[in-house]
Amino acid sequence: MAEWFSRLPWKFYQSRRYMNDLDKVEFVYDDADKHVVELAELYSYTEDVDFVSNQLSYEELSRAHGFEKWTTLSMSDKIKFVVSLQDDLEVIEKEKRMKAVQALLYLAQGVYGECRSQDHMQDVTRQNVLLFLELGIYTSIVQLLTMEVENSTSALLALRKPAVAISDSKELRLLLNILYIMVETTRSCDVDKPTDPVVEQLVEQRESFKQDLIQPVFGEDPLSVLLFTMVTRFCSGSAPHYPMKKVLLLLWKVVLLTMGGLRGLDTKKNEVRSTHELPGLTENMYTVCETMRPASPPASAADLIEHQVPRRGVRAGKRSLVKQSSLDDSFEAGLNRDEDDDMMDGLKSNSDDDSPPTPPRPATPTVIQRALPWKPKVRQKDLEAFLDHTRQKFVGFEVKHDHDSLAGLPQPIHEGVKVLKQHLYVSLSEVQIKREEEITKNPLSKPEDQVEATPAECLYHALLSNLPQYMIALLKLLLAAAPTSKAKTESINILSDVLPDEMPNTVLQSLKLGIDVNRHKEIIVKAISGLLLLMLKHFKLNHVYQFEFTSQHLVFANCIPLVLKFFNQDIVAYVNAKNSIPALDFPESVLGDSAELTAENIEGGDNSPYCWRNIFSCINLLRILNKLTKWKHSRTMMLVVFKSAPILKRALKVRHPMMQLYILKLLKMQTKYLGRQWRKSNMKTMSAIYQKVRHRLGDDWAYGNDMDARPWDFQAEECALRACVDRFNNRRYTTSGGMEPEFLPVDNNIHSLLGQELTLAPEFKENYEQWLDMEVFSRQIDWDLVMMR
Repeated sequence: MAEWFSRLPWKFYQSRRYMNDLDKVEFVYDDADKHVVELAELYSYTEDVDFVSNQLSYEELSRAHGFEKWTTLSMSDKIKFVVSLQDDLEVIEKEKRMKAVQALLYLAQGVYGECRSQDHMQDVTRQNVLLFLELGIYTSIVQLLTMEVENSTSALLALRKPAVAISDSKELRLLLNILYIMVETTRSCDVDKPTDPVVEQLVEQRESFKQDLIQPVFGEDPLSVLLFTMVTRFCSGSAPHYPMKKVLLLLWKVVLLTMGGLRGLDTKKNEVRSTHELPGLTENMYTVCETMRPASPPASAADLIEHQVPRRGVRAGKRSLVKQSSLDDSFEAGLNRDEDDDMMDGLKSNSDDDSPPTPPRPATPTVIQRALPWKPKVRQKDLEAFLDHTRQKFVGFEVKHDHDSLAGLPQPIHEGVKVLKQHLYVSLSEVQIKREEEITKNPLSKPEDQVEATPAECLYHALLSNLPQYMIALLKLLLAAAPTSKAKTESINILSDVLPDEMPNTVLQSLKLGIDVNRHKEIIVKAISGLLLLMLKHFKLNHVYQFEFTSQHLVFANCIPLVLKFFNQDIVAYVNAKNSIPALDFPESVLGDSAELTAENIEGGDNSPYCWRNIFSCINLLRILNKLTKWKHSRTMMLVVFKSAPILKRALKVRHPMMQLYILKLLKMQTKYLGRQWRKSNMKTMSAIYQKVRHRLGDDWAYGNDMDARPWDFQAEECALRACVDRFNNRRYTTSGGMEPEFLPVDNNIHSLLGQELTLAPEFKENYEQWLDMEVFSRQIDWDLVMMR
């Protein structure tokens, strides 16, 4: 199989580009793609035979009940049929049980055998999902999924096979498909038809369904923990037949539905800030980015040489007298100018026509932005550092924890403090850290308040014991799915649920499978990046130390170099990739007559100038990298050590405002470590940072001197953070509450004391009778006196 895989014409897929490198990307960032696209990405092109078998199983069971078409049945008959299928899920005979699962999946997919349009299928899917929720199909499917996950026979058979194929995971794929359709349909039901009666009922059922997803179904773990367990078992090699793409997609959508999307996170953040008497946020990142113009990327040396045109009347020998940096600046301005957002241009070269040379025209003045897109911010630490420095300079001593008295300081310092206070921003993290310090110093007088059981709190509590293993497993899958990773025999086989039992024997089938494999990897990257970003954002809102615990284990698992490795590719080609065949996407593949596979419909791809899921993944990974490195000097130094600056600078070629914003943020935090020469030769990038990234008053990012990297200081920083996080976890999530043994309350209840079970030593058991004679029978005990005490 590996030899066949290496012979695939990969250049065919990589060469299909439809967008110029410098075109603006009209991409709207959202929590997920359209509902139809999200459902289509659930299935691989190799699963086309399952659609037929699902329909046949439904028709067989419906004829046995004497039913005609599903769309013509009354509601009572539909309920009877679904209840009968639910009863079949509990039978011992596996074949009968799987036929019932296939019939339920056919109903969840929209009964495509009776529909002629996508809208009709979506309406039928919503109706059937609503019926499933009302009849409790979710619990029955999760019970079957738990049984299949614990099925050791299937795992042993897969381990003994030389190559695992798609047929080895049929039962798991059917169950995961049903759950995914239920979750995704419930999540996005009110997007297209918010006033539809069925949609209104689904919205009413959404909250109760969220509670079902959060609560344990069987045992002590919710569905999310079961899915994380499948991920770790797959990565450990004990269950190579698990369909990882479906598991990751379902896990991502479960977290997205239960905790909420990123678009609504600002509203929740303002609600939490109001409870701590903090002002709400006045800016929305999505709104600002939608109105922001993308910057023209700095040209590479190869582009400059390729587009270099000598001016008329200037000898080639004299061109060498001009500094190379001046040439670079002028060519960058000439090649990459956008009408309104470039800096002043250099001299333009004259045209090559026969007209006499004309003197160079003055550069056209650009329309200068009247205001920066972000309001500047100041941290409490910045204000304290400014006051300490100025007081030490002008007065000669410091006054701790005093932000108001300015006696002895000159008037300009008064004005500076006023400006700093006007832009002072107190984050939730600072409030939570201060509260943790108070609890640590005074565990008895200032105990912790009642912890609200939010979805993020429930998820963190459920994942806490094995969270490091979960993060490592996700990063292993991300590494295996990265386009820059090379295939190795010992690496994780993430293609087990896409490779057919028999390898293709024609060129068209090989092309189809090659596109399917690339598409499969892209979807895995999309699911993992979306899941990790959701967890980091919601954990940080819930409590900063939950976020720090998760992010620290991501850093320990080499997440930072992994993301940089991902971006160390032709990122424009990755964004423009066309690894899809619209004719084979669900539901086009099941509506009407299936299209014949030809070279035209394989090469055609979709009409979009970019790949939605790929640019979505890129933005997610950049946001994750920003979350991990923000205000962490040790991790910022990791960006410098791994030479991230040229990698990130090349990614600026994708002209999307949000993507460029997070790239420029990463470059801003490490500019002071890159040296003066780097800043001097990358002034266009420095200008873009100034124009588009939020300013921190007092930050010396643009003019700071080269700083010495002291690894021992950075190591101490991480160790101190880890100590605070461990103290938080021990206090909140252990039975003792993290208190020292001498501070624990004493049990004075005689009934509980007498009811305690003590472990006796073997020596005591052997000499038990002798102990009774010496300590009990030979002594007189005044029991009344004992009871009085």
